Amino acid sequence: MTRRLAAALAIIGTLMLGGCGNDYGIDQNGHKVAAEHLDKQWLVLNYWAEWCGPCRTEIPELNGLAEQLKDKKIGVFGVNFDNVQGDDLKSATEKLGIKFTVLAQDPADLFDLPRSEALPVTYIIDNKGKVREQLMGEQTAAGVMAKLEALQAKN
Repeated sequence: MTRRLAAALAIIGTLMLGGCGNDYGIDQNGHKVAAEHLDKQWLVLNYWAEWCGPCRTEIPELNGLAEQLKDKKIGVFGVNFDNVQGDDLKSATEKLGIKFTVLAQDPADLFDLPRSEALPVTYIIDNKGKVREQLMGEQTAAGVMAKLEALQAKN
């Protein structure tokens, strides 16, 4: 009887948690990135690597963009191309001066993103979770902002 009750409670707990939104794992500081902070907003998702020269040049632009967008429903997020985790991810983001949130877990499957063989690559994802633009190569804050405004005007 006790085993049946425990099994039933486990199933109920799983079903209840399954109803929650998809969390996005943790960030470079080990903090949980909750779905309610990303879902239903536009996202600028940038893939970078320490060895990528254009990525290093682009990071200050993305820091500026993140600061510019902080009061709007648009988030700037990064993903390490090499899947660096834990303390190594934190160290890499500090070394490169990344101030925006870097996701430790690659959300490519959630957004059905193609694996890019070139870096940097930036995706603009709308508030419904649909990829609206793939930007290859080094970007500027002004260029990404112009793309966002054009895409949102069509929305």
